[in-house]
Amino acid sequence: MARDAGLEELLREDLGQRPGLSEKTMFGGWAFLLNGHLMCGAREDGLLIRLGKGNDSWALELSDIKPMLLGPREMQGWVRAGPEAYGNDMLRKRLLLAALDFVEGLPPK
Repeated sequence: MARDAGLEELLREDLGQRPGLSEKTMFGGWAFLLNGHLMCGAREDGLLIRLGKGNDSWALELSDIKPMLLGPREMQGWVRAGPEAYGNDMLRKRLLLAALDFVEGLPPK
């Protein structure tokens, strides 16, 4: 799986300089972590967003957003946004804010 440098840059711009934010290669793409917790990722097949179990139903109702799959298994609380979804600045920021809200509520690592 190849990285998507354009999507990575969009995420950097949206997330800005926030304490505890880090980046690294992960799962064949580029991952963004907050305080050591995986929050989102950019890959050529889309934007991966961690919304948390039970927090993803609103996103799955939107166009070009699907459950994230790990092999044949659906990953609860994770969604994959395609280009139509992550290309919409307002929707991408809404997804990122929801991911930040969830990850900020996790216990420290």
